[in-house]
Amino acid sequence: MWVRVLAGVVALALLLGGCRRPVAEEPSVTGPGGDGEAARPDWGKWGLEALRPAPPPPQDKPLKLGGKGPVKVFSKVPTKDRVVFVTIDDGQEKDPKFVEMLKDLRVPVSMFLTDGNVRDDYGYFKPIQALGNHIQNHTLTHPVMSHLGPDGQRQEICGTQKSLTRQYGTVPKLFRPPFGMWSSATQEAARECGIQGIVLWTASTQIHDMQYDDPNKKLHDGDVLLAHFRGPKQLKGESMTKMFAEMLKRIRRQGFAVARLEDYISFR
Repeated sequence: MWVRVLAGVVALALLLGGCRRPVAEEPSVTGPGGDGEAARPDWGKWGLEALRPAPPPPQDKPLKLGGKGPVKVFSKVPTKDRVVFVTIDDGQEKDPKFVEMLKDLRVPVSMFLTDGNVRDDYGYFKPIQALGNHIQNHTLTHPVMSHLGPDGQRQEICGTQKSLTRQYGTVPKLFRPPFGMWSSATQEAARECGIQGIVLWTASTQIHDMQYDDPNKKLHDGDVLLAHFRGPKQLKGESMTKMFAEMLKRIRRQGFAVARLEDYISFR
């Protein structure tokens, strides 16, 4: 647990304090006449035109959740498919261009939303959900869960379950503890609130790089990757769309496809 706690704290520090480097120009969204006419961004400028297609979802789901015992905590899926799973946390940033990117590239994601960050515009995430992507639980206020008592942890998880279910019409089945910090009390609170799995990660996006659990900086079959709905205010002036593109390029270079996490899970 302490390894994961340290990794969560380091990931947050690196994300907020990463070094800025020169990057490619953003794809143009202006029409050929330059008069503001809408045009689709040219994602090929970022090397995103050749993403590897994911295999069909397995009929026999390799990760089985629910049942008796503590809620399962996992950071990867036991699969031999050459796939990774992209998860996106929080919800501060609501960049319309990012919605276009997901529509154009059809990259599946799982959204772990913090209610306090999304309640000013619940509607932003609905077009992303309409692409087949799932809304999952990331607390009401983004606290360190292990610093809360049992009642406080239940309030954070159950309150978000009610809010997200009301807004998006589906009950979250997965939970991500902020900063990757959890305890047995978190597992118990998650179970009481209807959560079937607690999702951590093996690699996370930084402003212009990735942080890996693997000291060799390699991805592996079934890895869960962490990104954030964060924008220039949190990313030293960089856009979420650019950071996401950098992550996709690293996934492609290592020969992986992006699959949908929930397609590999059997829920109770």
